[in-house]
Amino acid sequence: MHSIDRRCFLKSISAAAGASVLTVPQSFAATPKARVVVVGGGFGGASAARYLRLLDPGIDVTLIERGKLYTSCPLSNEVVSGERDIRTLQRGYEGLARRGVKVVHAEVTQIDPIKKAVTTGDGIAYSYDALVMAPGVDLDYSAIGGLTEELADTRIPHAWKAGPQTLLLKKQLEAMPDGGRFIIAVPKAPFRCPPGPYERAAQVAMHCLHHGKKKAKILILDSNDTFSKRPLFEQAWKALYGYGPGGMIEWIAGASGGIVESVDAGAMTCQTTFDEHKGDVINVIPPHRAGKIARDIGLATLKGNWCEVKPESMESKAHKDIYVIGDSCVGGELATGNGFPKSAHMANSQAKVVVASLVAKLNGLPPPVPIYTNTCYSVVGHDWGFSVVHLFRVENNQWVYVAKGSGISPVTFGTKEAPKPVPRVYRKMEAEYADGWLRNLMTDAFG
Repeated sequence: MHSIDRRCFLKSISAAAGASVLTVPQSFAATPKARVVVVGGGFGGASAARYLRLLDPGIDVTLIERGKLYTSCPLSNEVVSGERDIRTLQRGYEGLARRGVKVVHAEVTQIDPIKKAVTTGDGIAYSYDALVMAPGVDLDYSAIGGLTEELADTRIPHAWKAGPQTLLLKKQLEAMPDGGRFIIAVPKAPFRCPPGPYERAAQVAMHCLHHGKKKAKILILDSNDTFSKRPLFEQAWKALYGYGPGGMIEWIAGASGGIVESVDAGAMTCQTTFDEHKGDVINVIPPHRAGKIARDIGLATLKGNWCEVKPESMESKAHKDIYVIGDSCVGGELATGNGFPKSAHMANSQAKVVVASLVAKLNGLPPPVPIYTNTCYSVVGHDWGFSVVHLFRVENNQWVYVAKGSGISPVTFGTKEAPKPVPRVYRKMEAEYADGWLRNLMTDAFG
């Protein structure tokens, strides 16, 4: 590796903060210069801990995460359909430990932003100079009448945090008879993985089609009036499974009575504004909000649910030296409609922005100019996938969507006047790319 000085190196990573791989100069100093605590070991937290050690080994990094095994939400719908083994989505934290990250498996019970200390359930306090918060989301069961966390764990799973509920939903789908109804209730945006419910509908339909359940019905009761990648999903649903009142998949928008107000676990029904819907399997995804620990210390300043951050660094607007990344934060979508998606790739990108900002600050260098990136794949059939790419830059303390370089898989080729179908090989290639994309992302985050 060619030797470069620290200033040039940080200038280069400011332009590549969202890149998948950043190189590390051999000449980096290893003297301790700061203590950084990372709370939460998902894609955002793991990426932040790993890249802090990669880019400046002189920083003391402690990652606090209660679980010893992380299960990816991206592509977990393939577990529900039986197309994927859940073990392919799981990673431990050994790779981070090898990088010099101090990994602590414990529950964070208290954070003191004044004393700059994080306390865990065993009473141990971890002091910090900078705190990276990646607590994920909590699900608001109280927003839907009759729904409880206990019901979600036993009868009406949301499976929106991949793991035991994913396997429970898979078991329920396998037991559903031909002619059965699978109901998916979608919360009001914003929520983690915007295309997820619609990908799940396709994966469930694929399972039914290939397991002798051709009379099955997948009903999407949506609190929203549109959804991510809608033209691509609807095209695939029509081609593969049938879409609409006579097809296998039916979607009801919020304005048309799609908002689920209550559930009855005994009767297996969902009550909407206008109708009662009975299902053999009910998959209710409750509304989302920032993780409890973030709300408890006052980071959720937007409607009491979401954490507002500074676009140039992801530093909290509520507390100095606390950086919030991942699904708990908002990037303009509630305030201005700009639209940071709550995705694994975006959390990974936000982590790199934080790392670049912190490393520059700790080395007395000018703050880097961030670029945020997101890529999201959806797999809706054995050989049918599509994707979207987002780029954001920061101008005048606001996130700005960069149209040039962003994009989405085409619905058709040709012109509007003379559209041509996209060759199926393109859809097949994107379905294959999805697996490689996730494996690369997980390696980038967890080592």
